Amino acid sequence: MVKLTFCLRRLPHLSREQFQKYWLETHGPLVRERAQAIGVVRYVQLHTGYDEFNSVLRAGRGGPEAYDGVAELWFEDVDAIGSKLSTEAGRRAAAELLEDERRFIDLEKSPLWIADEHPIVG
Repeated sequence: MVKLTFCLRRLPHLSREQFQKYWLETHGPLVRERAQAIGVVRYVQLHTGYDEFNSVLRAGRGGPEAYDGVAELWFEDVDAIGSKLSTEAGRRAAAELLEDERRFIDLEKSPLWIADEHPIVG
């Protein structure tokens, strides 16, 4: 399995609450409906919260401002991604998801990448 990790920053006109509500209630179901077409076998949303605690963590490490959330999408392998996105249904589903992402994600400030997981604990 490979995982696509997407660190999300919201568009400036949205509050974090608006962003997370849209992401969970509107975009999440769109991903679920299109998962098979694009080869997603697992999809998890991590919503930033716990502001006071996270501020202490960030200050103690000298870290940057937190993301508004992180999306994790698992695929069987890299070849599965390519084969799904080479179909008309896969291309259409990916385009529809990207179109929706433009409604709430600041794509220029939201890095994403595909990587292998190496579980260490658990």
